[in-house]
Amino acid sequence: MMYRYNRAAGAGGKSDVSHGRRTFNSGLKRKMKAAELRKKFIQFFESKGHCPIKSASLIPDNDPTCLFTTAGMHPLVPYLQGATHPAGTRLTDCQKCIRTGDIDEVGDAVHLTFFEMLGNWSLGDYFKEEAIRFSYEFLTGAEYLNIPPERLAVTVFAGDEDCPFDQEAYDLWRGLGLPAERIARRPKADNWWGPAGQTGPCGPDTEMFYWTGSEPAPEVFEPEDKRWVEIWNDVFMQYFKTAEGKFVPMAKKNVDTGMGLERVTAILQGKASCYETEIFAPLFAKLDELRHADTPPCWTLSSARIIADHLRAATFIMADGITPGNVDQAYVLRRLIRRAIREGRKLGIEKPFTPELAAVVIAEFGEVYPELVEQAERIKSELEREEKQFALTLEKGTREFEKLIARVPEHVVKKVISGKNAFYLYETYGFPIELTSEMAAEHGFSVDLPGFEQAYARHQELSRQGAEQKFKGGLADHSEATARLHTATHLLHAALRRVLGTHVEQRGSNITAERLRFDFSHGEKMTPEQLREVEQLVNEAIARDLEVECREMTVDEAKAGGAIGLFENRYGERVKVYRMGDVSCEICGGPHAARTGELHHFRIQKEESSSRGVRRIKAVLD
Repeated sequence: MMYRYNRAAGAGGKSDVSHGRRTFNSGLKRKMKAAELRKKFIQFFESKGHCPIKSASLIPDNDPTCLFTTAGMHPLVPYLQGATHPAGTRLTDCQKCIRTGDIDEVGDAVHLTFFEMLGNWSLGDYFKEEAIRFSYEFLTGAEYLNIPPERLAVTVFAGDEDCPFDQEAYDLWRGLGLPAERIARRPKADNWWGPAGQTGPCGPDTEMFYWTGSEPAPEVFEPEDKRWVEIWNDVFMQYFKTAEGKFVPMAKKNVDTGMGLERVTAILQGKASCYETEIFAPLFAKLDELRHADTPPCWTLSSARIIADHLRAATFIMADGITPGNVDQAYVLRRLIRRAIREGRKLGIEKPFTPELAAVVIAEFGEVYPELVEQAERIKSELEREEKQFALTLEKGTREFEKLIARVPEHVVKKVISGKNAFYLYETYGFPIELTSEMAAEHGFSVDLPGFEQAYARHQELSRQGAEQKFKGGLADHSEATARLHTATHLLHAALRRVLGTHVEQRGSNITAERLRFDFSHGEKMTPEQLREVEQLVNEAIARDLEVECREMTVDEAKAGGAIGLFENRYGERVKVYRMGDVSCEICGGPHAARTGELHHFRIQKEESSSRGVRRIKAVLD
């Protein structure tokens, strides 16, 4: 589930002998930068009646299937399911996304952990005709991307026993001038979205491809030719898959599109990798400064790419309230930071450096994402603390390494560190295999590298299996049980602020139909007396059977009315505010009960640490 720079890497074009890579011919006279692409996309759709909305947090709201926001559609799921969006039925945005399913692959030319996804949305408003026409106009318009039509090709859904060939999309593309030979019919595996679960909204899509070759594009479009690179995807949610596996046409149809900012920027600039664009250039310049070298170019080095990617992702994650820890998002964050530190050592960077890289990210992206600037000092402080802590961990690992080799008798001629032990050093103490091998050689040992690879492969498989559950993405549960538990989190939040103080702020939630999990800012373990008081306050609010009122208003009106706003920068001009009597008033977009009396009885099961400065409560409704 990584963001892949898909068909671009290794595609045709002239060779750059100096770096042993390939470049593309963009076919464009002017090379557009990422900031301009982001701005033009939003302005174009604003001119078509779309309301620009701010990027949602990287931490999903009310979706237990994901640790992070993995796609542009993710935060809009409730509205794709029928809820009314405060900003209307036509929306456009640039959404922050994190995907970590193949985190160990970052460092090549095609993987990113953090990326930005441009999108436009129709929530029961326009459908295929307008969506396709908008896409074509933005791609080919002289004031926009200005791509020559002869460099474009598209795919459409071919049809199967479940749903027919997408004749409408095909005819619309033909009507815009694309020859039949440039429209490929593809199966569900290639041109179909959803449903994310067993049931739900789904439908065909049409994907747009750009010719990157230096020679004219062939007359017949063959998607397998890697010189054709996908740049945009329009999804048409027009069916609902039932529990029986039938695809039923929906009365209210939606459009969801996605264009990867980094990928398209690289393609328009004729680059084989987004690491070669201005997006990453300041990070590589800082790394060259820190390692006191500029050869070979930093962007060609796997270690430098890992550092740039991981610390960019980590900075954005911390800006949304996460601190390094041992579970869930906090664990992923810690892994990103520590892997970046290890790679820094490979580049010869011995002193602490992560805050300096974060400062570059904040300077480059702070204007677009002001939460970076607002959280700048906390981000740098947390990185400094994590880097010091990891240095101690490496020190402990060195001592463990010395214990391992001390167990081998002196008379043994062939001294080997087993693959199992080498992996133990990697997993527990963050020792890269290269470091273990280097230290082993200094003591006359070798390392069982095949054994290490086997242990590592088993670890990856287990991680991927977990990722399929944690990062699969999809439609959040909006059942009555979940709505009641979500309502309970509002009451819990209010009770915590009353018992512990107003410093308490939500740091994340995970709600299923069975239980709620609520993370909040607080530096100390709660006492049994505090937990009992919180539980009592929530149950008193439930017993009062308060009405759960919902009103739409501007953010300023919500603030003036005393509403609590979490991750404030993600909100658009208008928001939904849920009020429960004199107990709770919060900005929120999730499902809710009609009255607090529907919650019956609230019970705290556990209170524990989530990460540094963040506590976690698990609770149920009986």
